Amino acid sequence: MSEVPSSLPLGSDGYPSAGGVARRPAGPEESARANRRWWDAAAPAYLAEHGADLGDADFLWCPEGVREADAHLLGDVAGRRVLEIGCGSAPCARWLRTAGADVVAFDLSAGMLRRAAELNRTTGIALPLVQADAGALPFADGAFDVACSAFGGLPFVADVEGALREVARVLRPGGRFVASVNHPMRWPFPDSPDPEDLRIVSSYFDRTPYVETDGDGRTVYVEHHRTVGDWVRAVVGAGLVLEDLVEPEWTPGRTQDWGQWSPARGALVPGTLIIVAERRP
Repeated sequence: MSEVPSSLPLGSDGYPSAGGVARRPAGPEESARANRRWWDAAAPAYLAEHGADLGDADFLWCPEGVREADAHLLGDVAGRRVLEIGCGSAPCARWLRTAGADVVAFDLSAGMLRRAAELNRTTGIALPLVQADAGALPFADGAFDVACSAFGGLPFVADVEGALREVARVLRPGGRFVASVNHPMRWPFPDSPDPEDLRIVSSYFDRTPYVETDGDGRTVYVEHHRTVGDWVRAVVGAGLVLEDLVEPEWTPGRTQDWGQWSPARGALVPGTLIIVAERRP
C-alpha cells in the first residue's frame, strides 16, 4: 500500500475545497491521480459523516437504503470467491466474509484502505486489502465467482469500458457482477437534496466530465457521466450478459440525507442504478 500523498486543502466541512469547477475532458491517468488524492484527503470526513450508516460489517448498496441482506442481488455467497471493487473502508467485504464468502477487497485510495485495515483489526474480521486501479486489476483470469461494487469507483473511472472488461476477465464463466452507480438521471439536475431544485441545468446527453481544481489549477476531483444506454453498451461490450437494471425506491422510514439523495427527492426521481450481470459462459 503506497504512502498517502500530502493532503489537499480542506474546507470547513472537512472535505477537499475546490478552487474551481469546470466541464472538460479528463482521461484515465488524470482521473485516477486526482481521485486518489481526493479520497485520501476526504476519507476522515466521509467516514465521519456516513460511517454509522455504512456500518463496520454491513452491505449498503445505495443511499436509498437497500441492503444486501434484504435484496440478495449477489445470491448465496457462502464458499464463493468474491471481489469487491472500490471497497472504501470495506464494510461490504466484511459483511460478505461473515456470510461465508472468501473475499478480496481493493480500492484506489490508500487513505480509505488504512481505515479498512483499522476496522479489520477492531472487528476481528480479517480479509485481504489491495490498492489497485479498476482499469488494471492485479488478479488472474477467472479468479472470482462474484464481483461487486457499491458506489465503488466506477463513476470516477474515465475508461469504464476497459474497467468492465477487466471485471469480466477476472470472473469465471457464469460469474456474477453487480454494481450500484449514480443514476444517470441525476446528471442534469443541481447537486441538491431539495426537490425544489429539480430543474434541468445541463444536458443528460453531455458526457463531458465534471472536474474540480485546487487553487493552483491542478485537478483534484473528476466524475464521469454515462447515460443508461452507455452503461448497457459498456456491460454487454465487456462480455457480460445483462440480467437486470434495478432503480431502487426510497426505503420507507429511512430519514438520512446523503449528498443530493434525500427522502423528499427520492420520492420523485431515481438516484441509483444497480447493474446485475453475468459473465458469458
